[in-house]
Amino acid sequence: MSDIYELRRGNSPLLVSMPHSGESLGPYMPRMTEAALRIADTDWHLPKLYDFLPELDATVLAASHSRYVVDLNRDPSGKSLYPGQNVTELCPTTTFDEAPIYNEGEMPHVDEIAERVETYWQPYHTAIVTELARIKSIHGYALLWDAHSIASEVPRFFAGRLPDLNFGTDGGKSCGSGLGKTLKHTSQNFSDYPAVLNGRFKGGFITRKYGAPDDNIHAVQLELSQITYMNEAYPFEYCSSKASQIAQPIRTVMEAMLDWSAAQYA
Repeated sequence: MSDIYELRRGNSPLLVSMPHSGESLGPYMPRMTEAALRIADTDWHLPKLYDFLPELDATVLAASHSRYVVDLNRDPSGKSLYPGQNVTELCPTTTFDEAPIYNEGEMPHVDEIAERVETYWQPYHTAIVTELARIKSIHGYALLWDAHSIASEVPRFFAGRLPDLNFGTDGGKSCGSGLGKTLKHTSQNFSDYPAVLNGRFKGGFITRKYGAPDDNIHAVQLELSQITYMNEAYPFEYCSSKASQIAQPIRTVMEAMLDWSAAQYA
């Protein structure tokens, strides 16, 4: 356990990263607006939704701090993942609804952003590297599942309602040939939950940085529509009846990923 993240080690080939599930605003809270204090853009309740992971013997890494402190799924250089599209920054200054996060005159300056990267961003990524190396030393390969969720409608980022299951493999670059299609094909067994591969969300920095199929590390991002498991209106309550239904497709797809890799490395 760390102040920056929670880590639970397993012995399977699977590492699950949850970089946006943290809720702490740390020492920055007094500088933030009322809108920011709602931390509406959190990937809400993911550890609870993925409570089946111990049964897969997966390693789980979950952030403690909000993405408003620093976004762990952004390039530390500030380079955009989606050039030309409206995106939030490494240290966001506006919410997804484009409300200001900081009170007037309180936005972080360049030196403070660098300090946040060193304090919060770097330890999380060091943990990813360490755990992938440990897993690979056991199995000869490693699987990385980057778990995310987002409101079903966010006009700033996409038009209309988002599909329920959004798989990203950086256009196939972050994992071995056929894995993305395997996940998409498996998800089609659950027709109540529309799925897309490399649609609006193709995988963030973590998927793109650590997915290295030539080095036997295969990374996939799932951006899950929050309408499938929670109340999307404040205070963003978990809906157990919805969650129990969507958890099974997620687990089945993750098991298909494990089966795919076992066959590849048999």
